Amino acid sequence: MLKTDILIVGSGISGLFFAMKTAKKRPDLSIVIMAKETAKNTNTRLAQGGIAVVTDHLKDSFNKHIHDTLRSGGGLCDKEIVNMVIKQAPERLQELIEIGTSFDKDEKGHWDLGLEGGHSQHRILHHKDSSGQEIESKLLKIIKKMPNIELLENHMVIDINTETKKAKTTCTGVFFYEKKHNRIKYMRTRTIVLSTGGCGQLFENTTNPKIATGDGLAMAARAGAEIADMEYIQFHPTALFTGKENPLFLISEAVRGFGAHVVNDDGKRFLFKYDIRGELATRDMVSNAISKELQLSGKDHVYLDCRHLDARKFYDHFPVIAAHCNELGIKPEKDLIPVVPAAHYQCGGIKVDQNGVTNIKNLYAIGECARTGLHGKNRLASNSLLEALVFAHQASENVDRTIAAFVFSSKILIPKFPKAELATDYHAFEILKKELQKLVTSFYTSEERDADLAFEKIKALHDNAISLIETYEITIPYIEFSNMIAASMLILKHCKAAANKQMC
Repeated sequence: MLKTDILIVGSGISGLFFAMKTAKKRPDLSIVIMAKETAKNTNTRLAQGGIAVVTDHLKDSFNKHIHDTLRSGGGLCDKEIVNMVIKQAPERLQELIEIGTSFDKDEKGHWDLGLEGGHSQHRILHHKDSSGQEIESKLLKIIKKMPNIELLENHMVIDINTETKKAKTTCTGVFFYEKKHNRIKYMRTRTIVLSTGGCGQLFENTTNPKIATGDGLAMAARAGAEIADMEYIQFHPTALFTGKENPLFLISEAVRGFGAHVVNDDGKRFLFKYDIRGELATRDMVSNAISKELQLSGKDHVYLDCRHLDARKFYDHFPVIAAHCNELGIKPEKDLIPVVPAAHYQCGGIKVDQNGVTNIKNLYAIGECARTGLHGKNRLASNSLLEALVFAHQASENVDRTIAAFVFSSKILIPKFPKAELATDYHAFEILKKELQKLVTSFYTSEERDADLAFEKIKALHDNAISLIETYEITIPYIEFSNMIAASMLILKHCKAAANKQMC
């Protein structure tokens, strides 16, 4: 039977950073990383803006960054967590630099710090407009050389196995789908770390890749983990609108920090009607303002105006964005860029403490799938990569202190997985997925939410999915769609609870 000391599910920045730190500290421990597709296919790779860190204590301070985070979170942040994350930031940044991660500097050799919405100071370290890809590539390069880490691509975890003794639930292993040999297998483990990202694919317009189907969230919920704040999904205000893409291409927050304007169909700026910070208001404020403007105008999108900016500097700072726009025939120095708000980040998730520990023994959650208390109702721009690093560090330290007490379990309660089939026809599930995206988007963006009706419609979609498989065969599209259904139900449940609380 397969076994490992530590199993990490997901290959984004939080999982990779945790693996690197733990492997260096504990070469006696075996570590497996499972990625459901290639290791590079993550939200981390798509992160453009950068990482928020206080580096200039003359103009900036920890207190200013803390204040900006709390203000962005709308009163729902955990102040102790915010304090911990922001004060740890310089140490975690130094660790990235030590492994060769490159961040841009100006002609004088100082950090070229970016400014983004909700920030009172320039404090965003970036690598052009591909910061996430830079960090991920450096981490993967190191991890592939570490002898006690095994990276398994195209291995999709289906469910967490648990056992309960004296009312205490402990995770003991996972069932996973090995795509190469078309088999469902089981792996025993002493510790599981979920770093599976968010659930952006629940929405019609999203910047998240196809893999962002809420897998970790759904698995943790089925295992009995506590879930919190799923009513708070952050929409990024400026996703490139083409009318046909999924996911939508992100136009980084840093572009507005660089001086770009948001304008309506008449070419007029309108954000100051809704917030005195205009383009530099927080993402929720800018997204809401754009949505209201679209309702008033009846248009499909607004525009990002970069025509007044220095074209050479724009192309130098944002080469990926500029190249993508050019491929579509859009010249940012001459043309308006059509943009629309899109689901971007899951602020709630699996509830954890300051060490990434869940209410289930041996189970950790870090990165976007976790609800840490840092973001509250709305994440401050470029705090996500920072959160991932800090909680990966915290979890690694905690595992080092506690793993000796965890022994391998020999008890396996095998669920009914009688067959496995590598489905080649995804068409039926694509239809169901689009129906679900339409339903969730309509519910979440509506001012008058009918959760009970939405529950009934989602259950009907789930019943249709079950009817598509014979004798409950397990297929990749069925697993993903089931997880999306579970994540949708959690959003509805939490939205309904929040609405009832406001009425009381």
